[in-house]
Amino acid sequence: MENLMRVCRSCRAVGTLLLTALSWSSCLPVGEEAVCTAPGLGRYTISFTGKWSQTAFPKQYPLFRPPAQWSSLLGATHSSDYSMWKKDEYVSNGVRDFAEKGEAWELMKEIEAAGEKIQSVHSVFSASAIPSGTGQTSTQLEAHSRHSLVSFLVRIVPSPDWFVGVDSINLCEGNRWKEQVTLDLFPYDAGTDSGFTFSSPNFATIPQDTVTEITSSSPSHPANSFYYPKLKSLPPIARVTMMRIKKRQRVFVPTPPAMVRMGNEIEDSLSETPLDCEVSLWSSWGLCTGPCGKTGAKSRTRYVHLQPANNGTPCPELEEETACEPDNCI
Repeated sequence: MENLMRVCRSCRAVGTLLLTALSWSSCLPVGEEAVCTAPGLGRYTISFTGKWSQTAFPKQYPLFRPPAQWSSLLGATHSSDYSMWKKDEYVSNGVRDFAEKGEAWELMKEIEAAGEKIQSVHSVFSASAIPSGTGQTSTQLEAHSRHSLVSFLVRIVPSPDWFVGVDSINLCEGNRWKEQVTLDLFPYDAGTDSGFTFSSPNFATIPQDTVTEITSSSPSHPANSFYYPKLKSLPPIARVTMMRIKKRQRVFVPTPPAMVRMGNEIEDSLSETPLDCEVSLWSSWGLCTGPCGKTGAKSRTRYVHLQPANNGTPCPELEEETACEPDNCI
């Protein structure tokens, strides 16, 4: 009898421990693979650096109406229950509006709704636009142990629906906050507009496509502004650095959105991408002209599609002449 009572007490203890564990795990975000147990809040300065220069990206580089520039940065710290955008998946209406027009209102509402419905968003942060292709803008963000992922978007201006950003980068590593995270950024296509060039007119993609990374060979079309078939990969078009703020602050105050540095203040070296000359096909041969009884000459021409840059292959001859027998004597 005494042994039976001892077994029952053990069963009750195990049951209590199991219920406690289940109750604790139910508070965790769904699908969280590695639990973050870092103490307190993780506070970071996030610096976005534009590296979109005419030297690094000479093809069709926008110089006016409008010139190359970056939209404001919009991001959130969140759990794995929320996704702002993801490669090979369809974007939301809010991300579409932001990628195509730089309008943040719908995306802000989506982030707010996710935070209220499933408490998957801890905070939202933003940084000022950069009025040139190269420059820097900064702000601050705050992460929680159960909301340690960071996602953000910055629109490439001008462009059909192209952007750069990060998707669910984890600032936590086990029981500690990472001191620094630095990532090179490359362009993405939101899959909502079919334009090939920076200045393409609005041409909706129907049906909508998924998010794809733009590379030096994809889309594989000579008209594409990022098409550099001789490159194995594009140089980074931007970079982001998230640096942990070590000093403890009583009140978290985001950095004013005016911290924008222009391109000539960027110390980081910029890539130089060679751009080869591109010419049209030859025209038809012209009429053969010359005096009767003697050899005449005829010519054909071609024109430059794209001027070379950064020590790229120079343009070939644009006019060619050959001997012929005159059709009409002079």
